[in-house]
Amino acid sequence: MTQCLLVNDDAELRRAVGAYLQRYGLRVRGVGSAAEMRRTLQHTPFDIVLLDVMLPDGNGLELCKWLRGNHPVPVIVLSAQGDAASRVLGLELGADDYLGKPFEPRELVARIHAVLRRVPGTPPAAEPGALRFGGWSFDRVQRQLVSPAAVVLALSNAEFRLLSAFVDRPGRVLSRDLLVELTAAPGVEVSGRSVDLAVSRLRQKLGDAAREPALIRTVRGEGYLFDSSVAR
Repeated sequence: MTQCLLVNDDAELRRAVGAYLQRYGLRVRGVGSAAEMRRTLQHTPFDIVLLDVMLPDGNGLELCKWLRGNHPVPVIVLSAQGDAASRVLGLELGADDYLGKPFEPRELVARIHAVLRRVPGTPPAAEPGALRFGGWSFDRVQRQLVSPAAVVLALSNAEFRLLSAFVDRPGRVLSRDLLVELTAAPGVEVSGRSVDLAVSRLRQKLGDAAREPALIRTVRGEGYLFDSSVAR
């Protein structure tokens, strides 16, 4: 199992992100400061570090540089400073990836797997970059949905989380309550009504109104079913 060290001084965010990542088979240890990160790394090996920039006792970018010189572990920087200059600086200081806040937890999962695939000596990741179904292509790292006619469609955050939940569980009936749980994200309120709205918008983008059978089927009284095989 992939071992992740999550470094962030927000205890609630550590709890929420840690619980989300564990649903995807990632074991997470959370710490709240640079000093605690250093102590933890002295005694415990990790496969990847998820490092916040703003810490009470250190700058995450400088810590990234320190990690490069002291611990051969891949690093994803998490920062509210998501502008191009900040991303370039983070990558130049040794980060393997840089994700701006607020971020989609499902995108973080995809980026973790993408980084681990690039780094020699880390556990193999079962998460592919692009998934294919019914002529469509869905790349969760690039956040792209491409139609059979090679048209790239933009997805809202809610649509991205919903489609991720569907393609991970093709052929299964998913209740609204389960979809609320699967599409939840830190700081985002999700309800059965918002799931229904996201399903409606996603169906429009997938052309389900003109398709028979539809990719997303309603199972009366039970929920929704993604009616397509998914190639990884």
